[in-house]
Amino acid sequence: MHSYIKPLIPGLLVAAFAVLYSGALSAGPVEQATRLHDRLAGVPADAATLQQMADLIAQGDEQGAAELAMQHPDFYRTTLKLFAAPATNRDLDIFEPLNDYSATIIGLVRDDADFRQILQTDVLYVGADSLGLPPYAANNNAHYLALDQQGIDLQQHLEPRAQSSLLGIPAEASAGVMTSRAGAKAFFYLGTNRAMLRFTLMSQLCTDLEPLKDTSTTADRIRQDVSRSPGGDSRIFHNRCIGCHAGMDPLAQAFAYYDYQFTDENGDNGQLFYQETGSTNSQTGSRVQPKYHINAGNFPFGYKTEDDHWQNYWREGRNQALGWDNSLPGEGHGAKSLGQELAHSVAFAQCQVKKAFETTCLRPAESLADVNLIQQTTERFSQSGYNLKQVFADTATYCMGE
Repeated sequence: MHSYIKPLIPGLLVAAFAVLYSGALSAGPVEQATRLHDRLAGVPADAATLQQMADLIAQGDEQGAAELAMQHPDFYRTTLKLFAAPATNRDLDIFEPLNDYSATIIGLVRDDADFRQILQTDVLYVGADSLGLPPYAANNNAHYLALDQQGIDLQQHLEPRAQSSLLGIPAEASAGVMTSRAGAKAFFYLGTNRAMLRFTLMSQLCTDLEPLKDTSTTADRIRQDVSRSPGGDSRIFHNRCIGCHAGMDPLAQAFAYYDYQFTDENGDNGQLFYQETGSTNSQTGSRVQPKYHINAGNFPFGYKTEDDHWQNYWREGRNQALGWDNSLPGEGHGAKSLGQELAHSVAFAQCQVKKAFETTCLRPAESLADVNLIQQTTERFSQSGYNLKQVFADTATYCMGE
């Protein structure tokens, strides 16, 4: 008896493990629907929604299932908020409270807008007046803290407003999230305004300055505050400093008329300032803010900023790889035209897809299949009006059956 049973046991175990392993590799419609909803909404689906999604997946309509999941309020209140939050602060903290920067990203996604508008539009999204919240204020974040703390359904209650009227700046000075109050507080705060360019590159083109370093770039627009002999050694400038500043400084000049003005210790109650046409700063005698002239004695023969004319030197050399739009001139005046230059790059489109992939798949791209998916989704994104909601659907359905 025993001699008959023993040889069968290993075979039974192998068969059992094979069944379990095959199930793990090919999740059924219900499992796929569960994962799809969890990834997009961040919370479990109710039974009715889960069954609807499973039925759609079984019928081959994964897109319809994803759209159903994105109807949940937490897609906007949680998933998109966490997607947007790191771009709004220098620490890249995903738990940064809701603000006009992140709310505007959420609103543009909800409205199926051309997502390139985030760097050039004259729009900010605010909570509806009917909510009875503290009104939007140019010098504090109370309105958005109330939206956050009360768990308001952002899908239903966000409304677009002209940011120029909310912030008291000309429409031509508005540049989407770059000129939001939260953007100004984070990146126009003190400093030299180079931070606005650097963090926009990091958050919206997915690259820091170091990978863009190119010591062959013309150095004629590097500001006076950059020493040409740091520590008395000119080799440091020629081999390191020039690599970033030669391209960065002529781009950051777009922000020459902006500042963040505050009176409290940490700037929580400050607001965006823009030097309008016909006015001048008492220190510079022009519209250029004093921060562009600080430490001018470091190299008096360096570039002296006289206006907000920017030029993209990265259209030449190795940084052509960012994929600049050849239909644009590559130079202009002010933040809005710079925002258009950045948002029309291939790097911008790829970055949004990479971020959405990591949000829905909970990991970076790892395999050739992942890279191909990102490439295909980027092409679809650029060919279909830059609708970011579609990108979330594409990446989430790709990962739902892992």
